Amino acid sequence: MNSKIVRTATAPAILALSLALGACGGTKNTGLESVHQPVVSRLDYALDLSTSGNGGLNQGESQRLGTWFDTLRVGYGDRISIDDPSPYGSAASREAVAAVAARYGLLLNEGAPVTTGAVEGGMIRVVVSRMSATVRGCPDWSRPSQPEYEASGMSNYGCASNSNLAAMIANPEDLIRGQSGRTDQRVSSKAIQTFRNKENTGAAALKQESSKGAK
Repeated sequence: MNSKIVRTATAPAILALSLALGACGGTKNTGLESVHQPVVSRLDYALDLSTSGNGGLNQGESQRLGTWFDTLRVGYGDRISIDDPSPYGSAASREAVAAVAARYGLLLNEGAPVTTGAVEGGMIRVVVSRMSATVRGCPDWSRPSQPEYEASGMSNYGCASNSNLAAMIANPEDLIRGQSGRTDQRVSSKAIQTFRNKENTGAAALKQESSKGAK
């Protein structure tokens, strides 16, 4: 299987606060925000597939792609993109890859990250980008917890909560950009209108019940 793994360095703009090491040794937390923050990194996996003369994938390539997805256990949060060296690209090849990705509940993304090596003629490259979040340097017991007079917290402050956040978040990219927060007004209006027009449950007459058994 002609697959590649490309390690992508985390951009400085998305890095959280770095660890601050004091001259006396140990990490100092001098504010309410812990210096131990989740750091998001990205890993790109690439697989080259051969295309047919009509622009689609060669026989067996869709099955090979599905096996590769199974191996990577692709799922929510993964981004799938296509690097097509053809000047115009191939709609048929894209549709074939999209059909396989749809079985995993994923859509294709526009544009592909830069990967190592050129894509040969008659081939397309499928790239799976996966982000992960970790809190480096935790647990941190480098600074004692006994009282001191430098107005700083213990070195392990924030490790538990931020490590749990990094482990539980479904899509680590949300730690960088968050969600757009855009809503569809038509959907919201429909829900409100349905709520307003719905007849109250107590508007109808009460059902008459008898304590006597049926004869």
